[in-house]
Amino acid sequence: MSETGRINGRNGAKGGRRPVKDNLLHVLVDKIVSGEIAEGSTLPNEAELKEHYGVSRTTLRESMQHLVAQGMVRSRTRAGTIVMPREQWNYLDPIVLDAAMRHPKDERFYKSLVDARLVLEPAAAAAAAENATTRQIMVIAEAFDDMVAAHSLYTDAWSDADLEFHTAIINASGNWVFRQFATAIGAALLASFRITNRASQSHERALDIHRAVLEAIRMRDREGARRAMEVLVNGARRELAEALSLGKGDMPILPRKAPVMRSSGSPKRA
Repeated sequence: MSETGRINGRNGAKGGRRPVKDNLLHVLVDKIVSGEIAEGSTLPNEAELKEHYGVSRTTLRESMQHLVAQGMVRSRTRAGTIVMPREQWNYLDPIVLDAAMRHPKDERFYKSLVDARLVLEPAAAAAAAENATTRQIMVIAEAFDDMVAAHSLYTDAWSDADLEFHTAIINASGNWVFRQFATAIGAALLASFRITNRASQSHERALDIHRAVLEAIRMRDREGARRAMEVLVNGARRELAEALSLGKGDMPILPRKAPVMRSSGSPKRA
């Protein structure tokens, strides 16, 4: 921790105010996720951290409690505070997730995300084929139309519409656990879509795969929807591997404003 820097209550991005504790927490999480504070290293003691960041003992301890709760550090009386391996971090914590998207060094982060999608999304598509209301199917179709209108895989409009499409299907599944999962990882999904879209070769091919999912849900074909979504997510897995091998996933993908919800319950671009 070579740099010196006092923590004040200002969020530098927009000049808005943020509590000192939150500022310190964001700084520490960012340094750990970026690797500036390495896994296995020992943090300076409490007095040194207080002096370095210019914060109170209460602020520092509250931040450390959050880091411990998210599996990022372990504190022992004589051993000090040690940074834990990435495998133990809670990537679904909003602050950890935000930092992970700014520093996408760990390929396992995105590969694990695709693995989770492969378990969840085919089941959600099958459930949507069985449970979706007419209005919910219309919302899925509207998101697909937005993908068609984007004309390219390489735009924010495409990635946003892609997120809307998948989220609308999960919402239409009627499964509250699926919905909560999608809400928790919405920003990470958008980031992964932007990476895989860079590796996709054909706009028309991508539309065809998404259209197959939509049509199976429209036809109330539960197994057809499941199979179509498996094809879609497995394609995303291959594209992710290609993007990461070519270095297309190295660019930090900054999270933007969270989607706002349409009245029907699916996200709409802010």
